[in-house]
Amino acid sequence: MTRTVAVLVGSLRANSINQTVAEALAKVAEGKLTFDFVEIGDLPLYNDDLWQDGRGPEPVERMRAQVAAADGVLLVTPEYNRTAPGVLVNALDWGSRPYGKSVWISKPAGCCGAAGGAIGTAAAQLALKAQMVTLGMVVMGHPEFYLKFEAGKFAKDGSVEDESLRGFLKTYADALAAHIERLC
Repeated sequence: MTRTVAVLVGSLRANSINQTVAEALAKVAEGKLTFDFVEIGDLPLYNDDLWQDGRGPEPVERMRAQVAAADGVLLVTPEYNRTAPGVLVNALDWGSRPYGKSVWISKPAGCCGAAGGAIGTAAAQLALKAQMVTLGMVVMGHPEFYLKFEAGKFAKDGSVEDESLRGFLKTYADALAAHIERLC
């Protein structure tokens, strides 16, 4: 059975390396996981005053519905100032409200990311995983995914040209699929 994963990418820029990595993961996961990319760039900054009769603004309701319908969640994060970007944290805040109606509770989840530096997004993921656990997600702890991004290893169509990297991505995608399957 193919499981659906709500994918939130914490980089909004065109040609985002983390979007590239997420799309490459989607390709190697085909047949086991279907990636549903969730738009988070249009979410307003979290403000409790924006709830009307228990409903958030339309972009919030769309995001919450996509996450709720998915079998699992994958957060793909860049690293800004040794932590996760505000846009990703903002999405987590919207998904956790209103109190008692969080879309994150018991959701199987993974976290990964890429950066130009040697340790990838290790510090950002550490901070993000702590928040994910606090929100009630069941976070996959192993294998970890800290990638030093090298553009030459990816083809223009988003596929991976480097055999070693493809194997790394496949190992992660297979582990995420198994993690979700165990919990669904």
